[in-house]
Amino acid sequence: MTELAGDLTPITYLVLTAVAFAAGFISSIAGAGGMITLPALLWAGIAPLDALGTNKFQSVFGTLSSALNFFQKGHLKFGSLWPGLLAAALGAGLGTWSVTLLGGEQLQTLLPILLVAISLYFAFSPRISDVDSKPRMSNGWFNLLVGGGIGFYGGFFGPGMGSFYALAFAALLGYNMRSATAHTKPLVLATNTTSMVIFMIAGHVMIGLALCMSVAQFIGARLGSNLVIARGTRLVKPVIIIATLLVALKLLLEA
Repeated sequence: MTELAGDLTPITYLVLTAVAFAAGFISSIAGAGGMITLPALLWAGIAPLDALGTNKFQSVFGTLSSALNFFQKGHLKFGSLWPGLLAAALGAGLGTWSVTLLGGEQLQTLLPILLVAISLYFAFSPRISDVDSKPRMSNGWFNLLVGGGIGFYGGFFGPGMGSFYALAFAALLGYNMRSATAHTKPLVLATNTTSMVIFMIAGHVMIGLALCMSVAQFIGARLGSNLVIARGTRLVKPVIIIATLLVALKLLLEA
């Protein structure tokens, strides 16, 4: 692990901590928090690999906060989720290893199209509601294909991962949006934790800055997940649509 860089001013630390709070709040509702914090870390002049590692570290604590909140308030059940958590962790480890070898240029070109498609599904599908619907896939296949597949993507690239998981829970297992958002969090947590450990072993986490941002992420995610519990689809649906479209636009502009 690398130490906090001496050329970052106290104002920069404060700004990055505030950004982490906002990202935790938004990510607990719709995912995509990394698209807020990662550019901020790069803007601060942090080396790309250190920025990626530090971003993964602080995002883990935001996801942990919202997952604990959903679990404590009865919206998250782990019974059938454990195989998916294992698949997500294995997929993330493979994805993080692969991106260090291959790069993500082709995926970056395809991703905006996928994100626009997701936003359209959330906007118009009757399955996106506060009422459960009929599952279209067994838990076993869901854990293997969705847990492992999106876990690989999360380790390999990452933007919009929470939206992908939420879409899968709603479209394939028939979860209502409150429950889909809640069950997304453990899978995102498993994915990001695996990537974080790999970055830490490689020495690409600025531990001092990461801890400051983690506290802010934790608080922001707690507040955001409380809103999800209170408002359900009325809040989650429009925020996911807006978040996925903004991520798609950002990636298109970068391309």
